[in-house]
Amino acid sequence: MIFTETKLKGAYIIEVEPYYDERGSFVRTWCRQEFLNHDLDTQFVQTNLSFNNKIGIIRGMHFQAPPYEEIKLVSCIKGEIYDVIIDLRPDSKTFKQWTAVRLSEENQKMLYVPKGFAHGFQTLQENTKVLYQMSEFYQPNYAEGVRFNDPAFHIDWPIKDVIVSNKDQSYRDFKT
Repeated sequence: MIFTETKLKGAYIIEVEPYYDERGSFVRTWCRQEFLNHDLDTQFVQTNLSFNNKIGIIRGMHFQAPPYEEIKLVSCIKGEIYDVIIDLRPDSKTFKQWTAVRLSEENQKMLYVPKGFAHGFQTLQENTKVLYQMSEFYQPNYAEGVRFNDPAFHIDWPIKDVIVSNKDQSYRDFKT
């Protein structure tokens, strides 16, 4: 596995190293020891699967508030997404900055999202499936978010004709 830190400290793009032969391929998508070698938390307690039937769907930008802040390990197992994270750690040098990576079934990349980040994605293909491993159990009373088009962040989504839930559209403007 190849770990590349993004411009947002603590967030990593993880590339797998497939083995190919006449039968197809084999790839390791999780290795606790490799994550520990990069000082990354490995205590995942929940796995979620998101199915998205149309192009342009935006889910996010979500996070859980303290004391239930969560780490996410995100991969796209069918289709392709534009995966976005925002650094919401007030003491961080990259506070309010965002970065994005394309995750797809073809490139098999994953994104490690540390605590203190908002996370969301936009589907780039129909019938996309996104798999998340989470470090915390879902706590509905601590589930929060920032709007995908909040002017505090200026996220440049690749598809302008978007499909967004009422809940994800209803988040107030971000205030520091």
